[in-house]
Formats: sequence, structure tokens, C-alpha cells
Amino acid sequence: MPQVEITIGGRSFEVACQEGEEQFLMTAAAMLDVEASSLSTQVGRMPESRMLLMAGLLLADRTAGLEDKVRIAEGKLAQVQAQLETASSQGKVERVEVPVIPEGFADTMSEIAKRAEAIADDVESRAAG
Repeated sequence: MPQVEITIGGRSFEVACQEGEEQFLMTAAAMLDVEASSLSTQVGRMPESRMLLMAGLLLADRTAGLEDKVRIAEGKLAQVQAQLETASSQGKVERVEVPVIPEGFADTMSEIAKRAEAIADDVESRAAG
């Protein structure tokens, strides 16, 4: 089991994690460190356990707020999907056909551009000479 050294609030900790999860642990520790460092700046020196508790609570509060926003967004998405399904079943949704560029069209246009440039070069050289 890998050991990862993390720093939170200016204090180092050695933490074990599952193989392959080192980066996740370091990312989570970095988030916790931001909160702990902010607390240390505002409150000053405090016991390690209190710092970790407060930083964890701040992260939990932020996570709860994000979960609320996700729930609201999912509700709005469900409403829009229901409206789309209703409109589609009533024939109110118009199907739009998008023309497909034929195969070889880009090559043909490139060849035409080359010919036009050659003609322009020829005209310029005749005009100059």
C-alpha cells in the first residue's frame, strides 16, 4: 500500500492509500490544505485536530452547497427533457436536415484554388513584363 506525504495547514502527514489513488489523495489534500491555510491565517495557531475538523467542515459545507446546485440543475434538465419529449410527441419539433459535403469536395476546391492562383500569377507576370 503506497504511502503519500501530504501537507495540510503547514503540517506534514504520511497517509496510506490504495495503489493508483495517490493523485486523488493529493488532490483532496490540496483542497483541505487551502481551507486549513485560510483558517490558520484568520485564526492563527490552533491544535492540529481542531484545524483538520474546521477545514473538513468548511469543505463539507461547500460540498453540500454544490450538491444542492446539482440537484436544482438536474431538476431543470428533467423539466426541459420532458418539454422536449412532449413537443416531439405532438409534432412540434421540426427535424432539420443538414447537407453533407460530398466526398472529394475539399480536394476539388483545393485544386480550383491552385488553378486560380496560377492564373493570377500568370496575369501578374504578363502585366509586369
